[in-house]
Amino acid sequence: MDPTLRDPLQAALPLSQYAWKHRYPGEWAPPSKLEATEALTLAQAVYRSILDRLPSDVAPG
Repeated sequence: MDPTLRDPLQAALPLSQYAWKHRYPGEWAPPSKLEATEALTLAQAVYRSILDRLPSDVAPG
């Protein structure tokens, strides 16, 4: 693992709730537009952080 990814991945921990929260029955409210926008922005930042660390010969074009 790349230790420089620690901060971006730590910041992304709240995203894990989207992997399970809405999958199971129960009382839950869908995320607000603001929450969804913030989650998308965070996911994109993590994605960019990972891409920035890939060698150019394996990074997607």
